[in-house]
Order: sequence, then structure tokens, then C-alpha cells
Amino acid sequence: MIAAEKVITFATPVFFALIGVELLVAKLRGRRAYRSNDAVTSIGLGVISQLAGVFLKVLTVGVYAWCVGHLALFALPAGAWWVWISGLLLYDFLYYWLHRMGHEVNILWAAHVVHHQSEDYNLSTALRQTATGGLLGWLFYLPMALLGYPVSVFVAVALIDLLYQFWVHTEQVGKLGWFDRVFCTPSNHRAHHAVNDRYLDHNYGGILILWDRLFGTFVEEDDADRPVYGTRAPLRSFNPLWANLEVYWATWQDACRATRWRDKLQIWFRPPGWRPADVAARHPKPAFDIGRATFDPPLSRGRTIYGLVQFALLLGMTTHFLGTAATTPPGRLIGYALAIALSLAVLGAWWEGRPAATWLEGARVLALALGPLLAGGWFALPGTPVGVAFAAVFGLSALALAWVSRATGKLPQAPATGRA
Repeated sequence: MIAAEKVITFATPVFFALIGVELLVAKLRGRRAYRSNDAVTSIGLGVISQLAGVFLKVLTVGVYAWCVGHLALFALPAGAWWVWISGLLLYDFLYYWLHRMGHEVNILWAAHVVHHQSEDYNLSTALRQTATGGLLGWLFYLPMALLGYPVSVFVAVALIDLLYQFWVHTEQVGKLGWFDRVFCTPSNHRAHHAVNDRYLDHNYGGILILWDRLFGTFVEEDDADRPVYGTRAPLRSFNPLWANLEVYWATWQDACRATRWRDKLQIWFRPPGWRPADVAARHPKPAFDIGRATFDPPLSRGRTIYGLVQFALLLGMTTHFLGTAATTPPGRLIGYALAIALSLAVLGAWWEGRPAATWLEGARVLALALGPLLAGGWFALPGTPVGVAFAAVFGLSALALAWVSRATGKLPQAPATGRA
């Protein structure tokens, strides 16, 4: 059985090729489908999700495997076609409920919110995945284990369900007639991502939209009410670590502020946005404004190009991380994952144009250039060409950073742009 992260690694070039096609189609239509800062953040969140997935296997797959081995009611044959078909249908049904609860239960929303934070809607949004969803999400798939669906079937149908959902994250595909009535499609999923009143908390299906029609959560996209994307409490940051933690932190703060112990507990299980009355009175939040400005800090062309190059290098590191995860000692693997995650956080500050971003970036590239040399190797690969190449590239990055900083100088702080 091929590991899930390897399948994602093999699929990544296809993802980027389709993003290129989407960019071209949008350009030919005179539309702007992507912003560099938002797209890089979305893909970076996908990277962190893959890093976390390596360490959360014990929950996402390990517990499932144990339940199949010890608690299953039946021993379903992995070679039977009906096991695969029924397994995919059952997985999609359970995904519907996980997805729906992710919008109706605050602690689950804290994980799922990551996927909704982008104020754009394009194929990079599909890669914007949570790093913490595996902590509780596995609970929803235990019925498959109890029925005896083999681990190989579970992993495969989970990948099929996930990969299917990539193509529905685009504005370049319109309505598809009868297909919209049966399957999750770009039109159906655009409505799901919208914060407009008519669309909010609808269309949870992964492959089939029939679940939504069956349980009363379907809404059709209306051309007269164009979807507005994001969340009702905008993130306004390109820091992928903060993106994963913001709702947990806000909920923890409100739990600490609450007077009654009952409120301290129930806030985690109430719908998103619910707050104890005393907390809401003492710490009010601004009202939702659907016409709010899009978070889009200005950045010069030189600094944008530098940021894109550094992000490409981090994608190379991630590919290397996933390829060597099975043979790297746990301690060094954690160090490697932290290096990538913290690098993405520094780049987030870079895209936001923060005053300290240049110094943080300088420290980052020097650490990645000198660290492996001082430690005798690149994250458990002493003397390998990979380590030497990465060390050299980040050393050159330090020189490029100095040149870009001198050439562009300090950027003026401009307000965020409004919606088109």
C-alpha cells in the first residue's frame, strides 16, 4: 500500500499544472484569479498539513487499524469490488457529517476554519488544509472500522474523496446542469465557501451533493447574489501558524473570561460565534461587514519575486521531507518539520510587509545555510548533495535578500484594497 503522503507528492505536479491552466483561462477572460500572497499562504497551509499528517498517522490511520483488528463486526474482503464501491459511498457519507459538524461545533470549526480563511477562490484554496483536523476527525470514520473495511480500502477511498475535491475550487467553471444536482461541483462548492447570508453553512458534500439534498443543507448558487469568500471573522494575516491557531486561541480566551464553569466548557461545543453573555458584553467584537476590504498589503515586484523563490525552495524541502520521513529518526524529523513551518511563518511576515520581516528572513536564510554545515549534515543526511545544495542556495539567498532590501527600501503602508 502506497503511503498517502507519497500519493499527494506524486499528485502535486498535476495540481500545479492545473493551477497554471486556471491562471491562463482567467487571464484570457480578463479576470484576476490569484494574488501571490494569498495563494502562497494557501499552499503553505497545505504544506504544514502534510507535515502534521506524518506525525498524526497514529490517530488518522493507527487507531482505525487497531479497531479493524480488534473490534470489527465483519471481515470484509479487500479484493471485492462491492467493498470498494460501498466503502467510497460510506466514507463520503461520513465525510458529510464531519464537514457539517465542522461548521456547527466550535472545536471542530477551530480546525476546519483554515480551509475557509482565504478571501479568494481558486485551485490553491483546495490545498489550504488544516494541520489539526486529525486530532478529532478520525472519530467520524470509526463506523467503517467497526464494519470491517480494511485499512487499505479506507486509505484509498479517503484519498479519492480528497483528490476529487481539488477541481471544485475554481470560479472558471460555471454551472453543469444535471451534474450539479448529483455531485459536488464548482458551483455548489462556491456557495459553500461564501459568507453571504443565503449561502452560509450549506453544501457539505465531498463527492456527492445528494447528502445535502437529503438532509436539507443544499443551496443553489444564485448569479444575482455573487459569493463573497472568507470567514465572518476575517483572519487578516498570511502567517500559516496563526491561521491554524486563531480560533483555538480566541475560544480559549473567551473560556478564561467566562464567569460560569458551564460556559467555560460549553463554548467549545457550541456553534461557532457563540459567546457567553457576560463575555460578549465585556469584550464585544465588531459586527460582520460583507463589504469589508480584502487583506492585501502592498509589496514591490522585487520583494514579491524573492518571496516566490523562497517559497519554491521550501516546497523542495517539503518534498525531500516527505520522501525521507520513513527513514529519518523522530527527533531530527521534528526538527526538519519545525524548520519548514517556522520558515513559512517568516515568509508570512514578509508578505504582510512587517517591519521586522527583513531581519527575520535574514536570520532564517543564514540559519538554513550555516546550520547544516555546523551540524555536519542536512537533517540526518551528512555530506549528501542535497544538504550541500540547500546550504549553498540559502547562502545565495542571504545575498539576494541584501540586494532586494537595498533596491526596494522601506515600503509605504497602504490600506488594504476593497472588493471588486
